[in-house]
Amino acid sequence: MHFTIHDTPIIIHLMRGIAWLYIKLSGWRVDNTGLPKSGNYLIVAAPHTSNWDFPIGLSLALHMRIKAYWIGKNSLFKGPAGPIMRWLGGIPLDRSRANNLVEASIQAYNDSDGLAFAIAPEGTRAWSPRWKTGFYYIAHGAQVPLALAYFDFEKKVGGVGKMMQTSGNLAQDMEEIENFYSRIAGKNPQHYNADIRGLNLKNQD
Repeated sequence: MHFTIHDTPIIIHLMRGIAWLYIKLSGWRVDNTGLPKSGNYLIVAAPHTSNWDFPIGLSLALHMRIKAYWIGKNSLFKGPAGPIMRWLGGIPLDRSRANNLVEASIQAYNDSDGLAFAIAPEGTRAWSPRWKTGFYYIAHGAQVPLALAYFDFEKKVGGVGKMMQTSGNLAQDMEEIENFYSRIAGKNPQHYNADIRGLNLKNQD
């Protein structure tokens, strides 16, 4: 993996302090009940309905000392913002090579200990008819658990609320994930499709 904020001496401690201060001043509470103490896992970040999800999610991850790499759309990494996004742990996603990303991610998990990828399966802040399923195939292929992370703007609580292991039955597992997120209120609830199982089970996008 590339050099990130997590590998930057002194700065990482400063950023954790800033993250803690930001969380406190903004009135958010941290839920780490489902956070594993060690090992590899994949973070599901949802609902993703606002630009505010990024600073809040990053602050929560820093505060919980999660060394997370996050996967985002290519446009976030263009221009002068690109190096900054990569330093913050970002990995650009090329939709035309999504299957390659799944395979590469599985290999990265197989070669690592304590690795956490964070993915927003909705793929967009706007309303989406279904979730992208690449995250599921990465977790199942690498045999790592899913950490269900969330941002509840109504209650101002965020973090990792549940860990679950994939079974290989996509529809069944997605129903369990859907049930978990059904009680979470994003920043713009009208942009969130609670029926996340409206998906093409054969498409690893």
